[in-house]
This record gives sequence, C-alpha cells and structure tokens, in this order.
Amino acid sequence: MSLTIEQLKQEAMNLTPEERADLADWLWVSAMPREEVNAAWDAEIARRIAEIESGTAKRVPSEEVFAVADEKLRKAGR
Repeated sequence: MSLTIEQLKQEAMNLTPEERADLADWLWVSAMPREEVNAAWDAEIARRIAEIESGTAKRVPSEEVFAVADEKLRKAGR
C-alpha cells in the first residue's frame, strides 16, 4: 500500500532540516531537468537583484524570517 501525500508530508516533518532540504531538492529535480532548474534559479536571482537595485523589493530582517519559520514549524508539530 502506498502512502498518501498527507502521510508523506507528515513523515517528511520527522526528518532533520538538512534531510528535508535534500528531499525537496531531489523532488524538484525529479520533476524538472537540472538545466531547467538552474535556469529557473538564475532567472529568479536576476529578478530579485533587479528588485533590490530598483528599491521595489520588500526587505525583511532575518530575525523576522526565522521567527515566522519557527512558528510555522511549531504549528506543523515539530
């Protein structure tokens, strides 16, 4: 019997952050060829740099980013 997506998500939350990052990368690459992934990241990086340089990017202090991430992990049962 195979696991449902929700069961897989729950199981993934038992992994370490590094293991989850590795799994996320593997899943992403399995869905798209590596060249497409790299091209997508290059485009995203260029877009973000342009936003920062033009002053249109909303910048968020790292403390706030980590606080939000911690709260989401707590709510997810970590």
